[in-house]
Amino acid sequence: MKTTGEQSPESSGITMDDVKNLIKKKDEIEEQIKAYYDVLEDQGVGVEGPLVDDEGYPRADVNLYQIRSARHNISCLQNDHKAIMAEIEEALHTLHAREKAKREQDVSDAQEEAMEQQVTLPRPFARVDAVTEGSPASGAGLKVGDEIVEFGSVNTGNFQSLQNIASVVQHSEGKPLRVGVIRAGQKVQMNLTPQRWSGRGLLGCNIVPVQR
Repeated sequence: MKTTGEQSPESSGITMDDVKNLIKKKDEIEEQIKAYYDVLEDQGVGVEGPLVDDEGYPRADVNLYQIRSARHNISCLQNDHKAIMAEIEEALHTLHAREKAKREQDVSDAQEEAMEQQVTLPRPFARVDAVTEGSPASGAGLKVGDEIVEFGSVNTGNFQSLQNIASVVQHSEGKPLRVGVIRAGQKVQMNLTPQRWSGRGLLGCNIVPVQR
């Protein structure tokens, strides 16, 4: 359960540019830390080296102020570095979560659209079981296995027999007919013009009724 102050990945305003800026700041902090380590290296004491001599007096061979300042700054910058690394990790997590949510939503939308289309697809009344290459049917894009839901004025609601299609074809020679088929679960529309060609008939395909 989300509390009032929580944000979903979708509502978060984090962008990849924000992440790049955080990484740039991290790099700058690392450069500063390195520079202070170089100071300590030059003084020959490092982070833990003693600042007093064997008798307990402040060492006179090193710059004590510079060393203490460098050590203090390194400590502060390491805390800053830890904090910004946590910010980067959180920002990347948010971006990945948002992208995952978007992919899941896209899949869900596609499935919902497919289901809606399946529900609304008209029931076919005939099926194409042969198409001759170079025929009017082939040229229009008709394919074997296409399930016909519309052929000119013939549709699922008024289809009675193949004679209905034959009659439409005979009266539409040279005129484009609107043909609707179901192919791979989707409705496909095309224009088919019955006409004389080198083969038999005006279409060049074989259509069989679908048992209902």
